[in-house]
Amino acid sequence: MAKGLTRVPVREQDPKVRATNFDEVCLGYNKEEAMEEASRCLNCKNAKCITGCPVNINIPAFISQVKEGNIEEAYKIISESSALPAVCGRVCPQESQCEGKCIRGIKGDPVSIGKLERFVADWAKENNIKPAAPAEKNGHKVAVIGSGPAGLTCAGDLARLGYEVTIFEALHKAGGVLSYGIPEFRLPKDKVVAEEIENVKSLGVKIETNVIIGKSVTIDELLQEEGFEAVFIGSGAGLPMFMGIPGEQANGVFSANEYLTRNNLMKAYRDDYDTPIARGKKVAVVGGGNVAMDAARTALRLGAEVHIIYRRSEAELPARVEEVHHAKEEGVIFDLLTNPVEILTNENDWVTGIRCIRMELGEPDASGRRRPVEIPGSEFEIEVDTVIMSLGTSPNPLISSTTYGLDVNRRKCIIADEEFGKTSKEGVYAGGDAVTGAATVILAMGAGKAGAKGIDAYIKGKQE
Repeated sequence: MAKGLTRVPVREQDPKVRATNFDEVCLGYNKEEAMEEASRCLNCKNAKCITGCPVNINIPAFISQVKEGNIEEAYKIISESSALPAVCGRVCPQESQCEGKCIRGIKGDPVSIGKLERFVADWAKENNIKPAAPAEKNGHKVAVIGSGPAGLTCAGDLARLGYEVTIFEALHKAGGVLSYGIPEFRLPKDKVVAEEIENVKSLGVKIETNVIIGKSVTIDELLQEEGFEAVFIGSGAGLPMFMGIPGEQANGVFSANEYLTRNNLMKAYRDDYDTPIARGKKVAVVGGGNVAMDAARTALRLGAEVHIIYRRSEAELPARVEEVHHAKEEGVIFDLLTNPVEILTNENDWVTGIRCIRMELGEPDASGRRRPVEIPGSEFEIEVDTVIMSLGTSPNPLISSTTYGLDVNRRKCIIADEEFGKTSKEGVYAGGDAVTGAATVILAMGAGKAGAKGIDAYIKGKQE
């Protein structure tokens, strides 16, 4: 492929080395590499990449500054739209969003927008460049529930507009899924997540941890007794789903949520921490999304032989192509067109294996993907001592069940409009996984921005 049509390769840890540690896999661009990659951008007048970004970063403008070596200016442009650029540059599915719309991608590789965003954010941190100072305080108080990507984005946007914002976080550490869900080797906690949270706090946002909304305090109390004029719910979706097959209650069966939380938030992978985790010798991870890849690659680093069990083919895997590629490079075994029917146990109810059945793809279902159909008589067993279920999550019903007048759908997701995050309860807005069910970091951030816009319009409307 001609020069200019191929992207500048990004440096990574060797697969054999990284499979034994929790250090970041991707090493990112240096300044020279970033400037070279930025020079591939066509600076389109009608930039499709911007429409592909859920937070509408002015992508050609920031890349143009990188091309000229003006990295601080590039950071300012990104910061106008994103509170978490170092996070997004690492975990966003750019291939199906901004990069998926890149004109360069028609005849060659799309511009590495995500890697450039990451470089700019990391450079800004190394050079102690902070987001622009917020407007003067306007005297209005807003509460944000949850310190994940939706909550942090909503809080940051409101703080920039002059609001006094307090985030209430149920866990002992801020960050939500960024802290407990995504492994260190994809998203370093101290170097990236903690620094991005500090940037949000530098805008004047307060964060109170160990506050469980619905138990410690209710939304109605926040509005009626604590002086908050509006509330944004960005509490995520932390309730795991299971298959309902025999043996699922056995010792050695985890939800991916619990497994990753123990490892990421509670540092179970480190020898100097006392948090226990099952270090299985043979692990089966059921599911094919990014969370399944994270769980599988974590178990591998803890010393296991790891199988991904997924009922469709590789073409239908919902995980990012990059994550699947990295998992394969590291030695994860993919058992595709395979579905579990029973978890096998010994007399003490510990996992000894998993019975599966082969599948074939039939006609497309409502999602447009071909429906997996069992092949009669094709059952077989895989010997494992640990099973991790990664089948998606739904919102915890605690908030909705303790908030009068807050409507939810049959999946217990809060009903909110997409444009402003407005719910059925006056003054209450919501977005992210609490509304959609489990989705991506960047979509949650987009919902946080929508919620901030809705709250700002609501409070200003009350003053008129």
